[in-house]
Amino acid sequence: MTDVKTYDCDYENKWCPGCGNFGILNAMKKALAEQDLPPEQVLIVSGIGQAGKTPHFLKCNYFHGLHGRALPVATGAKLANHDLNILVSMGDGDCYGEGGNHLLAAIRRNIDVTLLVHNNMVYGLTKGQASPTSAHGFVTKAQPHGVTGEGLNPLALAISQGAGFVARGYNGKMDHLSYLIQEGMRHKGFSLIDIMQVCVSFNRVNTTEFYNNRVYEMDASEYPRDDWHQALDAAQLWGDRIPIGIFYQKETESFTDRLPELKSGPLLDRPRDAGRVQEVISGA
Repeated sequence: MTDVKTYDCDYENKWCPGCGNFGILNAMKKALAEQDLPPEQVLIVSGIGQAGKTPHFLKCNYFHGLHGRALPVATGAKLANHDLNILVSMGDGDCYGEGGNHLLAAIRRNIDVTLLVHNNMVYGLTKGQASPTSAHGFVTKAQPHGVTGEGLNPLALAISQGAGFVARGYNGKMDHLSYLIQEGMRHKGFSLIDIMQVCVSFNRVNTTEFYNNRVYEMDASEYPRDDWHQALDAAQLWGDRIPIGIFYQKETESFTDRLPELKSGPLLDRPRDAGRVQEVISGA
């Protein structure tokens, strides 16, 4: 039987006290434990940033990649072993900025991974510059006169481009976030969960108080998961009331299911000719 403590590790955590990443980390542990997944059946791929450090604090397989490049690694891992449960942990700058092109490719391919974006609307690791999701007018040391552009709407982007599972969570509602992660992992195909996360050091606008006064869970009876147009409309809701939950879900054939070469099973289980591999590497 797998429980939350199964995923505990001994590495010292250096996140700021009060960081929203703690809630996300606990929700991830709860989601994995409630699915009774042993650590050896889980891979977490991450990029650069505070969100990228998340797998360091989980006892499971992980790959810490380059800035914006976690999704290509996750895609390769899924192609090699499509029976593996893969979570991708990225920040808003990491995913929507440096990795934006890879996000679009993952949506188009419908690769069967679950992407968790820790969205604190700021670059937290590098001292608080504006990120792609920072709102117009948001003031930082690097943007003292305020952000001149408009903040990216990741939910609307993902829905408009055909992502099969699009949800939003909040680090202050751990049980609900754990539920969303489990639903995303059960979905066959690409899943995006954008997670509103407080940054106590560099974002003094989108605080715990800000979210607690606005966040509400969507009523499934009012928001049917397969209504694409209504999902796009719901993705625009932001202000005095901010919905969280599953905005859109529709299963289509995943990338690995589309490839005839993978019908006979994962590449990992195929016989390998080490000598021939070496010949290819050496250019013979």
